Amino acid sequence: MTASAAQRGLWLAGLLLLASALLVALGTGVGSAGLENLWPALWSDGTDPAARAMAWQIVWDIRLPRTVGAWCAGALLGLAGAVAQGLFRNPLADPYLLGSASGASLGVAAALALMGGGAGMVGSAKGAAAALVFSGHWLVRLGLTGAAFAGAVLAVLLTLALARGVQHTLRLLLAGVIVGVVLGAFTSLILLLSPDSLQAMQAFLLGSTGFVGWTSCLLMAGVWLLCVVAAWALSRVLDGLALGESTAHSLGLPLAPLRAALVAVLALATGTAVAQTGLIAFVGLAAPHLVRAVVKVPHGRLMGLASLMGAVLLAGADLLARGLIAPQELPVGVLTAVLGGGYLLWLMHRRTGPGGVL
Repeated sequence: MTASAAQRGLWLAGLLLLASALLVALGTGVGSAGLENLWPALWSDGTDPAARAMAWQIVWDIRLPRTVGAWCAGALLGLAGAVAQGLFRNPLADPYLLGSASGASLGVAAALALMGGGAGMVGSAKGAAAALVFSGHWLVRLGLTGAAFAGAVLAVLLTLALARGVQHTLRLLLAGVIVGVVLGAFTSLILLLSPDSLQAMQAFLLGSTGFVGWTSCLLMAGVWLLCVVAAWALSRVLDGLALGESTAHSLGLPLAPLRAALVAVLALATGTAVAQTGLIAFVGLAAPHLVRAVVKVPHGRLMGLASLMGAVLLAGADLLARGLIAPQELPVGVLTAVLGGGYLLWLMHRRTGPGGVL
């Protein structure tokens, strides 16, 4: 890596951290009515004490944890995307390739079916989808979050069993596709047999950061820190794999255990994010591409920058989801899919145009 590339990487990291701070600050000003600045109510001496207490409660209990939670989930997905693309040596790889998304969906669908659709547990026969899946009742919240995480982990374990380990990347990739299709079919079957769960399941499938609390933020931040340290320690094997398996072997790298460790990082980061926010598309796929479009760096720095890029992308998408059609709210997963899909279509068009390569 040249000195100029290292310098560009530092500049990009600084800009992403600055953008993160700005998005967190803006996150306190976007609510159900769109942009509504609560800072004067928080700090003005002439504010009624009851209004000030209400403003503090809105900012501290609703807006800040939601924005920080979106940042943490995006950071996990961005990191997982960079690990997946390096592990599979495929720029189109995303965090869900090992079947974790389908496993999480199956876990949530099974939990909702056992709960009878979840409507009775929140005291409403109609039950809005978000209230059902991301209910404030801690028992329901823990049950569905735990079911999603357990489903994601079990799906990855099933993929590893079907691929007979991590020695062959192509076999691992094909096993992940097969597991995803099969578990997706089981999810559809459960929803067919339990139609009351359909509305509740929709919130998970579309993705939502609207009911992320401080507990979820702390959990995601802790897992992110653990995964960043582990991924940085394992970055040498990704640099070796980028040169080919024979080159990686010639460097004396024990590929099997290191690949297993990378799969564990990928599964933990993806499963944690999905369990807390549902299925959010394209963040993990687009974040490494955006970093590589700016600077070419080794995988150790790429994963850190992709993590910050994913955090900025999802935090920004969350703000747009809240403010675009306020007081209505767009599912953040739909917004990331539209924006991410548009970006990748533009990228493909640019690469296949005159002078470009596919």
